[in-house]
Amino acid sequence: MFWYLTDHRSPAVCAVGQNCWRVIYAKRSICALKGSSVDISCTYTYPHGHIPKDTFWFTQGKSTKDDCTLRIKDLKESDSAEYKFRLVTAEGKYVSSPGVYLTVTYVLLEMNPMSVSEREMAKLTCTANCRLGDNTAFIWYKNRQAIPNSHNYSNSLHLCQVSSEDAGSYSCAVEGHENLHSPEVTLTVRYKPKNISVSIGPSGKIVEGSSVTLTCHSDANPPVQKYTWYKRNLNTSKESGQIYRIINIRSEDSGEYYCEAQNEMGAKNFTVRLIIVSGEKNSINIAVGITVVALVLILLFSFLWFRKRAPKSTDTRDTAEDGQGVYNRHVTSELTCL
Repeated sequence: MFWYLTDHRSPAVCAVGQNCWRVIYAKRSICALKGSSVDISCTYTYPHGHIPKDTFWFTQGKSTKDDCTLRIKDLKESDSAEYKFRLVTAEGKYVSSPGVYLTVTYVLLEMNPMSVSEREMAKLTCTANCRLGDNTAFIWYKNRQAIPNSHNYSNSLHLCQVSSEDAGSYSCAVEGHENLHSPEVTLTVRYKPKNISVSIGPSGKIVEGSSVTLTCHSDANPPVQKYTWYKRNLNTSKESGQIYRIINIRSEDSGEYYCEAQNEMGAKNFTVRLIIVSGEKNSINIAVGITVVALVLILLFSFLWFRKRAPKSTDTRDTAEDGQGVYNRHVTSELTCL
């Protein structure tokens, strides 16, 4: 329960060798994280015969009845204030001033610079608007996962020789308050195209007369601005664009093709070899032609054979010794079944 009070200090008068009104604060200033808890502690003495009836902590006109240790949980920024301890006796009141200054803060992550090129350096600094203490340890996070071996008592973390794998969202926290992360800051890493590959479609053999599509893939930041296709041993480019199509392909299209990917950081290429299977379609046409010719020949031979085996008549002449010719007609009839 809180009371609104008027700040009042009783005169600190005591004889030599006697206890006086006195409040000793463990710390004159405290820096604590938002969302955490804090203890504000003190000790006190008072003159003989002046036994305290009540003790209070108060700030900004509000007081709470408590002993010499004030605990505040789940700190808010509005809890930042000067806290004083009051003793109340039957003979008077005593307030020790100045009191304890509490500053409630939260950690922030500063990154310099926020965008770097590969092999450059980035510096991360975990800051607060008050001094957290010399024994404060910091934990660093990337994409909400603790960075291995990053735990230290320095509020700075250096990323040397940055690579594309270092890109991501970073945050920091104070050890013991790992649930109180700083807001995330994103590190952007610029790099030239890499991990280039080429896909060929459709899959399988490439035969004359067919079409083929080559597609170039790349990882780059900023994204690839230009794709160019070349055929090896030719001085000029074949095509621009991520996709290159060859229609009605011929045997002379065989060879090595390479895709060059380029952005403002540089360029890189990837080579793919096309092997054209020549004459495969022609051989199919020839096979069809041979089959047709064979069928025609079979039909022709069958016709001739039938004609040869058809029924026919035969005349035979016999000659007598006297020279007179005698003709005998013999009619032969045959039927052949096939």
